[in-house]
Amino acid sequence: MNRPEKRVLVGMSGGIDSTATCLMLKEQGYEIVGLTMWVWGDEPVEARQLADSMGIEHHVADEREAFRKVIVQNFIDEYCQGRTPNPCVMCNPTFKFRILTEWADKLDCAFISTGHYSRLEEKNGNIYIVAGDDDKKDQSYFLWRLGQDVLKRCLFPLGTYTKLQVRKYLREKGYQLKAEEGESMEVCFIKGDYRDFLREHSPEIDREIGPGWFVNSEGVKLGEHKGFPYYTIGQRKGLEIALGKPAYVLKINPQKNTVMLGDAKQLQTEYMLAEQDNIIDEQEFFSALDLTVRVRYRSKPIPCTVKRLEDGRLFVHFLSEASAIAPGQSAVFYIGRRVVGGSFIASQRGIGLVIAENK
Repeated sequence: MNRPEKRVLVGMSGGIDSTATCLMLKEQGYEIVGLTMWVWGDEPVEARQLADSMGIEHHVADEREAFRKVIVQNFIDEYCQGRTPNPCVMCNPTFKFRILTEWADKLDCAFISTGHYSRLEEKNGNIYIVAGDDDKKDQSYFLWRLGQDVLKRCLFPLGTYTKLQVRKYLREKGYQLKAEEGESMEVCFIKGDYRDFLREHSPEIDREIGPGWFVNSEGVKLGEHKGFPYYTIGQRKGLEIALGKPAYVLKINPQKNTVMLGDAKQLQTEYMLAEQDNIIDEQEFFSALDLTVRVRYRSKPIPCTVKRLEDGRLFVHFLSEASAIAPGQSAVFYIGRRVVGGSFIASQRGIGLVIAENK
């Protein structure tokens, strides 16, 4: 008879991390059930073969149509609004962990698990995501939208490992070829440049938006660009304009189809607006003296203070240098290595007035 409290549903991609996750949990005495989410590309044959080789019950959730309609369409829509999306942040609560939870209930599994390089910690009755021990692989940034109901069922066995240690572990377990595999893509549905993906999957961008103007901070036209969705805040390479000095994208105006260029110093800011936040303990969050924020994946945590505005948005004051604040990206807040909240970076339009009112 199955023991639900020892059954765990593992998200199996067929890659290095999910394979190691299955093996580690099996060693810890769990009964493993594998679930592969088919959201893009070819049928996930490799994951099924791996499950067979491990003697693991395996299922496939065909979510291709829904994934295209929700995650991929959101990715395209965000760029068409002059924002810079992070599809993993959208996918984790909307697809990956929602589907894992639903299937876990259906398959009588008490827990769900993935190969994320993150840890979990309980404090004052709440479960917190904690940055993984491997700073190069830490994926806590992508998980801030997960709710307590999901986190209470999660197991992240790779959180205390480095990628090198995971590869070594797989070799020791007889998975030599798997251990030597390359890294998976950051965005599962994009190979190469996202601009090529936009052109392929949303060809109307060129027809409906088309070329526009590069301008400087005074609004003076500098030259023509290919259309604002093809640019992101902070971008320097691929601008295809010669100004005699390095130029960076400072702002994107989708209404006017203009892309403002300037120097690196103009990218720096002391303040930021954020929205749609998920804060676990607001009392701790707003009173913390050691709060930091990461404004993009792999960026260094920046000391900050945060205030909630009357309209619900967060007003963030950076206490050290911050640069290239891109609307649509996530602002993830930490106390030490513990994720205490997250939000989406909002449009910074009108921030001057907000600064004046809140200084």
